[in-house]
Amino acid sequence: MKGILIFAALVLSGMISSGQTVIHQSLKNKLDTILIMDQGIREYIVGNPTETRKDTISKLLKIPRDSLDRNGWGIMNSIDKMNLAKVEKIIAHYGYPGKSLVGEPTNTAVFFVIQHSDKIPFYLPLIKKAAETKELPFRYYAMMLDRKLAGEGKEQVYGTQVFSQQITDPGTGEKKMFDYVVPVRDPKNVNKRRKDAGFDSTIEENALRLGVTYKPYTYDEIYKITGQKK
Repeated sequence: MKGILIFAALVLSGMISSGQTVIHQSLKNKLDTILIMDQGIREYIVGNPTETRKDTISKLLKIPRDSLDRNGWGIMNSIDKMNLAKVEKIIAHYGYPGKSLVGEPTNTAVFFVIQHSDKIPFYLPLIKKAAETKELPFRYYAMMLDRKLAGEGKEQVYGTQVFSQQITDPGTGEKKMFDYVVPVRDPKNVNKRRKDAGFDSTIEENALRLGVTYKPYTYDEIYKITGQKK
């Protein structure tokens, strides 16, 4: 997936409290580290950072640049597994560590770790409750719901998920990548749903941010293009 992940620059430029009253400082510190690891490795791999930025990320992650350059994806997988184990223990003890407990943007840490795991179906109700009680902005629940639906081969609701698949060009026979926004339920009203959920961009703008031109494909059209079976 193309494009820079939304929280990477904010997180790696230094965690901010904006004068917030943090109830649990030690937990906040732990989650800040988790958030930096989660977003930092992703910015390094897919965010197209400058050489200076790579040096900064390497120092924050405490991982040598040559290791990140040589085995970035493997390191990311290891970080994700480690972070998931940590946040599951945190959830078991505190429930969802939201805004009132750890402040912002620290309250997004558990969301990102789960979003990058295979535990979305299990934890989605927890994320939904956190969003409904305003412990987490609702748009994060929307993103996780979309990822769950997309992973199940169903239409997403808010148009946040983009897929990339290798296909064979029928004209030339050459292999190429086909990037697309996963089919959306009721696409005519998707931007209204996005606005209601708290997104500040349209589905078209979000797709461009991710390097994709939005087209309202159906799954039947996707299957035809990719040669997949239903």
